[in-house]
Amino acid sequence: MQIAPKSRIVFIGDSITDCGRSRPIGEAAGLGNGYVALFDACWRVRYPVHGLRVLNFGVSGDTIRDVSKRWGDAIDSQAETVALMIGINDVWRQFDRPDRPELGVPLDEYTQTLDRLTRDLGVRKRATVLLTPFFIEPNRSEPMRAMMDRYGDVVKGIAGHYGVACLDTQQVFDRLLVSMHPYELADDRVHPRTTGHMALALALLDALHP
Repeated sequence: MQIAPKSRIVFIGDSITDCGRSRPIGEAAGLGNGYVALFDACWRVRYPVHGLRVLNFGVSGDTIRDVSKRWGDAIDSQAETVALMIGINDVWRQFDRPDRPELGVPLDEYTQTLDRLTRDLGVRKRATVLLTPFFIEPNRSEPMRAMMDRYGDVVKGIAGHYGVACLDTQQVFDRLLVSMHPYELADDRVHPRTTGHMALALALLDALHP
């Protein structure tokens, strides 16, 4: 996917995207300490004259319901490209809060909402990058991993339907898990350490180019 010079890309997502970014908009030194900031740094090193402007609108704890409510942030930013990674909390809440089933987002609701948001970006002529949710667990039959894969398949299916770019972040981590233990990458198998965030940033760098 080609990124035009002097254009803007806004990242939207949950805590994996947020990573302590500045409010109301994360930009420059306020991009946080995760993959968004690392992507920005790597892009500047590889393409120093390109002039890409990176904005971070991630909010810790968000599900796709929350993203939908604040979707205007992405549109109002006037960014030419929107990168969305959401779904981890949609699944995780179904496992860590069984006493509050309303906190999780069922697959059918997730599918319908992501489809609507992706279609809206197309109508508004925004280039789109969808990133799958992930769970840093090599056992694909582990219940949360199995469910996360189903949500990831939805993302890939919608990206294919609308012809937009898609990064399979689960695949990024699966390559690392061949030789690394999950806890080398994330204490809770969800929030990556620096190595995991760098893996995401480099994968994005390979997927996007001038």
